[in-house]
Amino acid sequence: CQPVPKPESRVEVCDLNPCPPRWKVTPAGPCSSSCGLGLAVQLVTCVQILHGQEVLQEEHLCPVAEKPLTSVPCVIRTCSYEWSFSEWSQCSTSCGNGIQTRQDFCLSSLTHKPVNPLFCRRFPKAVVVRGCSAGPCPEQEGTLSPGAELQPVTAATHLSTAAAATEHRHKDVPLSAGPPEQTKPSGGEEDTAKRSFLCVCGNLFLNATGIINMTGVESRDCTVAIGRPLREEISVTILESSLNCSAGEVLLFSGRMMWRTGCRKLPLSLINSRTNTLIVKQRVVLPGNGVILQYNSRTAAKKYYQDCDQQLFGPQGEIVNPVQLPEERQELVCRTFITVAPRQRIAIRALHSDLGPQGNHTHFNYILVRDVSTMKTVVFHGKQQFLWQSTGSQAEIEFHE
Repeated sequence: CQPVPKPESRVEVCDLNPCPPRWKVTPAGPCSSSCGLGLAVQLVTCVQILHGQEVLQEEHLCPVAEKPLTSVPCVIRTCSYEWSFSEWSQCSTSCGNGIQTRQDFCLSSLTHKPVNPLFCRRFPKAVVVRGCSAGPCPEQEGTLSPGAELQPVTAATHLSTAAAATEHRHKDVPLSAGPPEQTKPSGGEEDTAKRSFLCVCGNLFLNATGIINMTGVESRDCTVAIGRPLREEISVTILESSLNCSAGEVLLFSGRMMWRTGCRKLPLSLINSRTNTLIVKQRVVLPGNGVILQYNSRTAAKKYYQDCDQQLFGPQGEIVNPVQLPEERQELVCRTFITVAPRQRIAIRALHSDLGPQGNHTHFNYILVRDVSTMKTVVFHGKQQFLWQSTGSQAEIEFHE
């Protein structure tokens, strides 16, 4: 083209309309598991190109139906060992509520044969005991499940329990999710009492003692939680009950170390939580039915926790792994228990995580987070930052080597 005159270079605007907002996905972060199936978190943002520059926009401007997933499956390598389980056994009872069990064993992925369980000690193990129901008993329909009878208590015993709770009352109540509902009317005003009774469901009670009125609630299922410091346990006395057992109405008590149901012969029965938290769930069919409970706290008869364990009650708190000296390694599994109001859920965000061998007296290789309501466990490794959310109102965190 040398003999031909070269035209002058110039730039023309071809389209003045801006490009529509679109989703932008950053590369996924580290896998949540060092072997086997895990999850990797990727950042998804809504951006738009304006004047040649990428500008962050509100998410609602991008097509919601086309938003990519923020968590994607990932596999680094196949695990050499993993937990395996036998089939669940038959229900332990022929009628009513019972339990099912199953055996666990460590399996080699190469030989597919059981090996020493120590090879699987770094991996979370699923539950080996669960509740089951074999249907109502012909002669005792609506009574307590086997092995879970409610203990009758006399008026004298009831008063001594309340006095013991007052004597052992502590002032260092943990971080609270707000003041619990005061279900006992203070001025004899019926309207105030009725409003208090109707909004008792879904609350967390943190006082050393109190009365919870679950009669006349509008919802069919009404759940409340009681929480105290780790060194205490909770006892509950049923003052009144108008449950219709033949209609299937029932009261359920659950904690970390106990599970009981009942309907008949509830008044003046005594329930002991054996730990510092207790969930009470009432299921009614007929409007207006329910129970009135009185609870007290006292120093626990047995120590059910480690010295490095912590208990947190919502709505927010900070979790820092405990510091262990080298000579204390492999002796304790340090746990953090989180309990919020039954109507609330839990979100745990790792602000900083450095679980490598360079840590200063940490000696923890992975963090285990358990959703208590489903008993589903997730493990986080390395320097990974993560966001975990619960399906229920209770969670547990363990720091492992």
